[in-house]
Amino acid sequence: MRHQENLNISFHFILTCLGLPGAEHFAEFDNPIWEVDLDRGLRLLRSAIETHLITSHFALPLLIQKPGGFVVELTDGTADYNNQHYRQALIYDVAKNAIIRMAWALAQELQPHGCTAVCLTPGWLRSEMMLDSFGVSEANWQDAAVKEPHFIVSETPHFVGRAVAHLAVDPEVARWNGQSLSSGQLAKVYGFTDLDGSQPDAWRYIQEVTEMGKPADATGYR
Repeated sequence: MRHQENLNISFHFILTCLGLPGAEHFAEFDNPIWEVDLDRGLRLLRSAIETHLITSHFALPLLIQKPGGFVVELTDGTADYNNQHYRQALIYDVAKNAIIRMAWALAQELQPHGCTAVCLTPGWLRSEMMLDSFGVSEANWQDAAVKEPHFIVSETPHFVGRAVAHLAVDPEVARWNGQSLSSGQLAKVYGFTDLDGSQPDAWRYIQEVTEMGKPADATGYR
């Protein structure tokens, strides 16, 4: 009985990241839709969207057993940013924006059960794949700034993880229901930091520094 109670508590608070990580390695960023490998493109969509739907179908009946359940859909980019920017390839663009809409739709279905769904994006994430692409590790990630100066605004996976943790214990998390959020945005609200004590705000930086053609300078952005 005690084990079952702990299981319910875990689903109540810890069931946060639906679906599997993105499948960016299937994306063809330089080709228009009529030139892409369609099998690879459809596999990207299945990995990026179907996994979320399948997980929702089977897991949410457990979540709605009592009020207060919380779901986080992870994607790349905020609704505000993605609505104004083409995400480099049609299939990739569709995949990333679909998750934002999915979180909004889940919010409508979960609200009558007293549960909450949000969409959350990290900033420029120093994932293992990203670090490998620059030939660096977490210990010397700053060296990647020689190749890409704006990498100075990047963040560790712990940063978005801390955003999830703060959302999960927020007694007023329903105020975010259906919204598109970022790790940098929530850091300002909840006061958490990345491992180095900073609060990188990558999406604001991208629009105010990178896209304005300004030299790389993370002052005021982390």
